[in-house]
Amino acid sequence: MAGRNKGSNALTPLELKIMQVLWREGPSNVQHVQENLLPTDNLAYNTVQTMLNILHRKGRVRRSLKGRAYVYRAVSSRETVLGHAVRDLIERMFGGSSEELVMSLIKTRQVDPKRIAELSRRLGVEDDA
Repeated sequence: MAGRNKGSNALTPLELKIMQVLWREGPSNVQHVQENLLPTDNLAYNTVQTMLNILHRKGRVRRSLKGRAYVYRAVSSRETVLGHAVRDLIERMFGGSSEELVMSLIKTRQVDPKRIAELSRRLGVEDDA
């Protein structure tokens, strides 16, 4: 059962899409979430409701009863969830080395060295050479 808890903390792609709606739109009922997903997602009301209930069980959203419908809100900010996901990716794929992640992005042409230098300047990082 311990392994299941660890896995249940990660967001599936569909859970992430739903969380993105909550981050963008704020507290929402099922219908509002469904209407604000991408048209290509085309999810049934019951599917969105099930996913929100799963996110509630995982502790990713809180809900409160407003009239006859629950209103869901994200517990963690987008930045917090993104930070955890990036740390997990770096740990699992790059042995904990953020430098290896950056090198991989450059080697696979996801980002070029000029862009890295530009980002470094924006962050105020000076070249020590």
